[in-house]
Amino acid sequence: MRDSLIVPLFVTTDLPPEAELAEFGELLAETARVLGHEGAGYEAFLAGKVFWLDRPVLPEQHPAAEVELRFAGMLGYLAASGPGHTAREVVCDVREAIGEAVAGRYGDVGVAPAVFAIRDQDIRERTPDSALYVDTRDAAAELVSATKAYL
Repeated sequence: MRDSLIVPLFVTTDLPPEAELAEFGELLAETARVLGHEGAGYEAFLAGKVFWLDRPVLPEQHPAAEVELRFAGMLGYLAASGPGHTAREVVCDVREAIGEAVAGRYGDVGVAPAVFAIRDQDIRERTPDSALYVDTRDAAAELVSATKAYL
């Protein structure tokens, strides 16, 4: 089995009102397939759950406008292959990749996605029951196995 680093992640971003949650999750998962910079790429695998973080609407309030951006999130685990990676480097690489992918798919939504490492316990405690599961398709079996142990 190859060496791998597992990093618990939280990703949040604004999305256009017509965005679909499943498509957003697939975009994140597929973006994390290969990470790296300066020609030093490495395989990765992202598994987690995506969900809407919309503002609460009280009975006396009107629902959000149809043109208002929606806030989406993902809690999950990122496995990076090979020795020599630090959590900080992996998070920087996935942050850059996700930022480019979200901008490429949805355009300028005003702010880059926030991507940061969190505690493993936060994933178990804070993932909504209604969240949709996503993962990187056809990823290296070793990375999938290493990550699935955390799910």
